[in-house]
Amino acid sequence: MRRFLLMTLILVLLAPLATAQMFGGRKDESAAPRTLTGRVLDKAEKPVSGAIVSLKNMRTLAVVSFISEEDGGYRFQNLSPSVDYEVKAESQGRHSVPKTLSSFDTHKQAHITLKLDKEAPPKN
Repeated sequence: MRRFLLMTLILVLLAPLATAQMFGGRKDESAAPRTLTGRVLDKAEKPVSGAIVSLKNMRTLAVVSFISEEDGGYRFQNLSPSVDYEVKAESQGRHSVPKTLSSFDTHKQAHITLKLDKEAPPKN
């Protein structure tokens, strides 16, 4: 009888741990997806609407695009926190310097401003 009570007590104490392991329990915050937002500006610091903002996954080299909004704003959601991304903008023959969103940046909400101040290189 004493052994039965001891085993029951152990099972009762371990049940929450087993349940958390099986059903997820507390999630690892570092694995939560992140969001990149920003604005596209011209040389005079004015917002540029209709600019093509490209985001490149540096692991897979996949590229997705966003057309900047009236206020120059852009956003990319559900980005992996364990991947580096390169973001750049282009509009009417001008382009920004590419910027990197590093996997070492732990912010869940990153913000990068892109300035269109260089002429696009000639295409071959």
